[in-house]
Amino acid sequence: MSPNGSDRSSRRPMRRKLPQVLTAGLILVTATGCTYKDFPRLGMPTPVTEEAPRILSLWQGSWAAALATGVLVWGLILWSVIFHRRSRTKIEVPTQTRYNMPLEALYTVVPLIIVSVLFYFTARDESKLLKLDDKPAHTVNVVGYQWSWGFNYVENVPGVSGDAKTSKELSAIPTRFKDDFPANAGGVYEVGTPGERNPDTKNPGPTLWLPKGEKVRFVLTSRDVIHSFWVVPFLMKQDVIPGHTNAFEVTPNKEGTFLGKCAELCGVDHSRMLFNVKVVSPEAYQKHLEDLAKKGQTGYVPSGIAQTEHEKNRETNNL
Repeated sequence: MSPNGSDRSSRRPMRRKLPQVLTAGLILVTATGCTYKDFPRLGMPTPVTEEAPRILSLWQGSWAAALATGVLVWGLILWSVIFHRRSRTKIEVPTQTRYNMPLEALYTVVPLIIVSVLFYFTARDESKLLKLDDKPAHTVNVVGYQWSWGFNYVENVPGVSGDAKTSKELSAIPTRFKDDFPANAGGVYEVGTPGERNPDTKNPGPTLWLPKGEKVRFVLTSRDVIHSFWVVPFLMKQDVIPGHTNAFEVTPNKEGTFLGKCAELCGVDHSRMLFNVKVVSPEAYQKHLEDLAKKGQTGYVPSGIAQTEHEKNRETNNL
């Protein structure tokens, strides 16, 4: 058999397999369970806060940039394979080019432009998302510990006396956050265990209650190691660091019970650090605080490890 005939016969099995490969790829794409409404979010859950669409937009833009870059690279690869393949009739060494200045400038400048644009939009959105109002409507001190979560509701609750600004349990929180605490906020708390379950959904972990349509500031503290506070449909997470206090704000705009988890590998039982977030009407939120007070869960649980001197100095220099 001629060499050409051998080549043609070797290519036939590949041509027969091509429809099978395409069919398998189509099944893989359609078997994910996503509807056409889910595809624009590119794997992200439906946002449930006023701030989350900004994060979703950044995620979609990053994917668009990655796809455009991929299409360009794949196109150049295919163009080289098709138009610069080896000739069957002529055996010759292609022209050897040691360098091409326009081409080298192109693949140096284009990545710099891509990275610069992504950096700009990321920095812009990060500064917006981490901006704190002077006086948030509500403040919750989220306390991470092995292996669950505690929630200090820094609120004025009827019948509860005390002052969050001078509370010994909240001494680890820096003054710059305490200045925004409401006056004479006795507060109530919730402490969870890994074995606890939400009574409505039966999902494991304690339940954090939030009011719909009102801004909430989370002040994040840890008692032991680094954790990460992540409410999945908020599309926002932030580290909970011992000796350093982080904070961010959200405004929930959809009622329901949503899943939360620790997103930082914090030890052997990291996978058990789950919690729930229940968004309700402001009236139901206030009633829940009063119910916690009736149960005797008044005051605050210890917020965690005190701010280190290094962090105190850094914050003083930045003010």
